[in-house]
Amino acid sequence: MAKDFATREEDYSKWYNDIVLKADLAENSAVRGSMVIKPYGYAIWEMMQAALDKMFKDTGHENAYFPLFIPKSFFSKEAAHVAGFAKECAVVTHYRLKNDEDGKIIVDPDAKLTEELIVRPTSETIIWDTYRKWVKSWRDLPILVNQWANVVRWEMRTRLFLRTAEFLWQEGHTAHATKPEAMEEAEKMLGVYTTFAQEFMAMPVLQGVKTENERFAGALETFCIEALMQDGKALQAGTSHFLGQNFAKAFDVKYLSKENKLEHVWATSWGVSTRLIGGLIMSHSDDSGLVLPPKLAPHQVVIVPIYRKDEERIAVIEKGKEIKKELERVGIRVKLDDRDTQKPGYKFAEWEFKGVPLRIAIGPRDLKNSTVELARRDTLSKEFTAMEGLKEKVLDLLEEIQESLYLRALKFREDNTNSVDTWDEFKDIIKNKGGFVMAHWDGTSETENKIKDETKATIRSIPLDYEDSEEGVCIYTGKPSKGRVVFAKAY
Repeated sequence: MAKDFATREEDYSKWYNDIVLKADLAENSAVRGSMVIKPYGYAIWEMMQAALDKMFKDTGHENAYFPLFIPKSFFSKEAAHVAGFAKECAVVTHYRLKNDEDGKIIVDPDAKLTEELIVRPTSETIIWDTYRKWVKSWRDLPILVNQWANVVRWEMRTRLFLRTAEFLWQEGHTAHATKPEAMEEAEKMLGVYTTFAQEFMAMPVLQGVKTENERFAGALETFCIEALMQDGKALQAGTSHFLGQNFAKAFDVKYLSKENKLEHVWATSWGVSTRLIGGLIMSHSDDSGLVLPPKLAPHQVVIVPIYRKDEERIAVIEKGKEIKKELERVGIRVKLDDRDTQKPGYKFAEWEFKGVPLRIAIGPRDLKNSTVELARRDTLSKEFTAMEGLKEKVLDLLEEIQESLYLRALKFREDNTNSVDTWDEFKDIIKNKGGFVMAHWDGTSETENKIKDETKATIRSIPLDYEDSEEGVCIYTGKPSKGRVVFAKAY
C-alpha cells in the first residue's frame, strides 16, 4: 500500500496529500478547488458529526436548515461582515440556460435575476433575517439552533480538507436576551469544541481569543482552539463568536422585555468543518500511513482470516464471524475482511495504511491454540493473546490507544512550544523550528501586521488568562506588554 508514499521528513505536503488520496479519504473533483469525499473519508466525518451532534443536543441545541442562497442586499446590512467575505463570494446572476443558434448551451441573457444571490459563505445574514420573524418577546428566547450544511468560499489556493472552495461544516446561531447569556453561550461552545478535540480526536488544543485582525467578520469577540500539527504549523480547529447586537441591529431583531421595553437581542455563532479531518491526519499519522483514534475510527478493529487451503478457509472465517459478533455486542465497530481476492499480506498493509486502531489475525494454528494475533496501529506492535477474554482485552487496548495518541500529541506540542524575549530569538525559532512561540506583544494591529509581513507568523490566540499573566515588553517594539500571546505559522 505504501509504495511511492512520501515520508514526513522528505516532503510533508506530499506526505499529507498521499495519505488523503491513498487511504481513500477524498480526491479532487472536476470543479476547481472542490473535493469528492469518498466513503471512508465521509465515514470519519459521520463519526465526528455523531459525537458533536450529541454534544450540541446535550447542551440544549436543536438542528434546523436554512437556504443555500442569500440575497446580495443582506450582506450590505452588516458592513464588517460583507468586508470580511466579499472576496470569497460566489454569485448567482442568472436562473436559466438555453441552446444558441449552433445548439450550444449558453446562459440565457433574458433570465437575469433582479437581485443577485450569494452562495452562502456563512449563514449569519439569512438566519438573522429569519430570527426577526421568530422573536417577539422575552418568552421566545433563547434560540439555540445549529445547522449541518455546506458552504462555499472561493479560495484561490486549495488543499484537500484543509482549504477547499466548498466544504461541509456545522454552524450554530443563537439569540439571547442579555449580553452575559450570549457570552456564556460563546464560552460554553468553546468548551464543547475543546472536549471534542481532546477526548474524541485525541488532539490537544490551546484555548484563547483572536486579535482584532484575526477576528470573525462582524464579531465583537472570537474564541478559538488552536492545535499544533507535526510540521510545526498551527491549525485553527474551532471558533465560537460573540456577535454582540450587530446582526440584531442590522436585521431589526427586537424583543419585548419583562419590563415591557423593546430591546435588541444578543447573538453568537460557532462552527467546525471538515478541515478537522485534515487536523486528525496531521496530528497522529506517521510514515506508514493514516493513524485514527479509536473513538473516530469507522472500523475500530479489523479481522483478517489467514488460510492456505479451502478446508481451512471455512473454519477460520466462521471463527472470525464469532469474534466479530462478540465484539459488536459490547459496542466495538468491527470489519471482517473475508475477501478472497486479496492475500493477507495485502490486507495487513491496506488496513495499516488506513489507520484502523487494532488488527486481529486468525489462522488454523490460532484455532488449535485458541489464540489470535493483535496488532496495534499506534505503536505497530504485535502480540498473541487468548481468545478467552478477548473482548475485555480489546476494550482495554482501544482505551489505551486513544489515551496514548493524545499523550503523544501533547508531548509533541510541549516539546515544540517555546517562550522567547527577543526579536532575534523569535525569528530564529519561527524560521528554523516552528511550533508555538509564546512572546510579548504590544497589543497593536500595526505591530501584529509587521511581524506577520516579516516572518509569516500570526497571533494564533491570546490566552484566556492573558490579563492575569506576566507583564513584559513587546519583542518587536519594546513597548509595554500585558502578557504573552501565541504565535505560529498556520494553515
